[in-house]
Amino acid sequence: MNDQALAVRKQVSEAEWQQRVDLAAAYRLVALYGWDDLIFTHISARVPGPEHHFLINPYGATFDEITASSLVKVDLEGKKLFADSADINPAGFVIHSAVHAAREEANCVLHVHSVNGVAVSAQDHGLLPLSQHSIFVLSSLGYHDYEGVALEDDEKPRLVRDLGKNIFLMLRNHGLLTVGRSVAEAFVAMYFFEAACMIQIRAQAGGGKLRHISKDIIDGAQGVWDVVTRGAGAGLAWPALLRKLDRIDPSYRE
Repeated sequence: MNDQALAVRKQVSEAEWQQRVDLAAAYRLVALYGWDDLIFTHISARVPGPEHHFLINPYGATFDEITASSLVKVDLEGKKLFADSADINPAGFVIHSAVHAAREEANCVLHVHSVNGVAVSAQDHGLLPLSQHSIFVLSSLGYHDYEGVALEDDEKPRLVRDLGKNIFLMLRNHGLLTVGRSVAEAFVAMYFFEAACMIQIRAQAGGGKLRHISKDIIDGAQGVWDVVTRGAGAGLAWPALLRKLDRIDPSYRE
């Protein structure tokens, strides 16, 4: 472990360090799957404990550079809690602070500008029930109209309203957002969201008539998910994803 990682680890609890490792892993996985947009999107995670503190990426670092110790800890007002921390993306903080403040169980908020996601977000009908991936998204999906780059606090109530109690939020003409009780949940949700969008774009490109999945199947998607994952949800896939990263480059743990 390098000097920076050792210094940060001495200042934080074991629970916070584990959250940092998971969040850094999510950044690396977003880069690995090609959902990143240079330095311009963000994933945040709540620091375990009674305080409303959050971890988010240092602005200017690419996602494949993020490490557990490089993550920036802030409060709900965006104040950095370590004096020597890097700056954060102001637009990212507006979106993430709004969701974290409104959804106590939303321990992770993941937002991307993936090409397929933005393409579907620009379609008037939004996500269509075309694939098995899509049924899990459509069972818990909201939409938020584009209001420009998210820099103003007055957009927060509308973001929160449009997300509601859903797991997935399509930001019109902008991108995708997921929430989870853990980093693993938010990441796996985004995997299904982006995959559903990619499948839709490719199906539409084929030019043929598209077959839609019935609403009855969509309504039962959550129960099916619980059965398929043996009740473990995203936690079933997360250890394997961490092993994948460890084989490629384990430096996210530092």
